[in-house]
Amino acid sequence: MTSDSEREFELALNVSRETIERLKVYETLLKKWNPRINLVSSSTLDTIWSRHFLDSAQIFGLVPDFNHWADLGSGGGFPGLVIAILAADRPSPPKVTLVESDLRKSAFLSTVAREIGLNVDVRAERIETIYPLRACVLSARALAPLDKLLEFTDLHLKADGVAVFPKGGQWRAELAEAQTHWEFELATHNSKTESAAAILTIKGVKRV
Repeated sequence: MTSDSEREFELALNVSRETIERLKVYETLLKKWNPRINLVSSSTLDTIWSRHFLDSAQIFGLVPDFNHWADLGSGGGFPGLVIAILAADRPSPPKVTLVESDLRKSAFLSTVAREIGLNVDVRAERIETIYPLRACVLSARALAPLDKLLEFTDLHLKADGVAVFPKGGQWRAELAEAQTHWEFELATHNSKTESAAAILTIKGVKRV
């Protein structure tokens, strides 16, 4: 049976039936593992498709061309695993790297990738100590303030790459703080899932 939030996802995004089936496998595994390792808040399990899948998927179309996407602090796989699932429909699926230092969560990420057959590299390492990833695209969801995320961007993003950061209602305050320490090109995009939230796309990061 199709849930209301699944229908909302399908209406918001034009994706293949194969993508929907992959996401259903992901949903099943997430609900199976969540009681043991708390991947997401249990209060959001009934709205996975809108609260987590759509919230993650909306950033995919902001970067149409890439061959390596790195997601930092991937946790339960948002947005990184969703990005990998959406990218799997491409004739030559790009590489997606998921960085998650928690060994139990990284094991979950590897399990989902294996079950679905995704081109995913799971790194159970700390963001600060992992060898520079030189990614074309860098993302992180609910990981750290923007100022800290730009430190990670400076370390792991290619010079001509783009960082994509979904941010909640306090994003303007985070932006003002970050601009005291960093120079960068910024574009903002409205969130499909939260009216006060925004998605920041950032290029050309340089420390002031």
